Amino acid sequence: MRTPAAMIVGLVLCPCGLLLTLTGTLAPNWRQVSLIPHQPIDLIVEQGIWDICREQQSTHDRLCGQSDELGYFKQMPVWVAQGLMPASLVLTLLGLLVAALGVRCWQKEPWHLLAGIAGLVLLLSGLLSLVPVSWYTHELWGLPAPDRSTLAVGYSLVLIYLGSCLEISGGLALALSFHHCCKECRAPKQSPSPVLEVGPSSTIGSYHNPRDVLEDEREEQHWRSTLPCDSDL
Repeated sequence: MRTPAAMIVGLVLCPCGLLLTLTGTLAPNWRQVSLIPHQPIDLIVEQGIWDICREQQSTHDRLCGQSDELGYFKQMPVWVAQGLMPASLVLTLLGLLVAALGVRCWQKEPWHLLAGIAGLVLLLSGLLSLVPVSWYTHELWGLPAPDRSTLAVGYSLVLIYLGSCLEISGGLALALSFHHCCKECRAPKQSPSPVLEVGPSSTIGSYHNPRDVLEDEREEQHWRSTLPCDSDL
């Protein structure tokens, strides 16, 4: 049996979503701060959920591990992202493992129930990463930043948005496997056809083979009267 198309779509989209989400989580570019007063005009400060980096575009000098002077890491959206993003990544890995066992490309029949459960797990992991990135985007302009500086969305948020959407789409594709399980449950069970057993324990008048039937018919024809019906009276 060929692997269903929905399962193939789920196994392609979810690993791509995991790669994008992992890159966006680790990259320190959730927010870009530029045009900082009393700083070089080409200086850009990149803020993530784990690190803060400074880069001067004219010389491409990049220095990470900057001190958090404004209390950026103490903000609630950053705390929530630090907790939910790793949880989402672990849940995605677990969902992919269960999906691989459910699809079972190396065997003839996939395990539709297990593939559907994996789809729900991957769907949950996509939602779990979508919540903190959405909250961070909503609070991006309210997080601590130097006065009169320019704020912009970093590429990490874009990567996580794309990765979350791919995980949700792949999870929904795998969750369609529940439809096959429902079809199997609603399918009528065929009862076995009755088998007439003939043996020594049969009742009187049963036949063991066709020759007995022919002999019995011959005896009936031999004793049947050949006279007209009126003569029987």
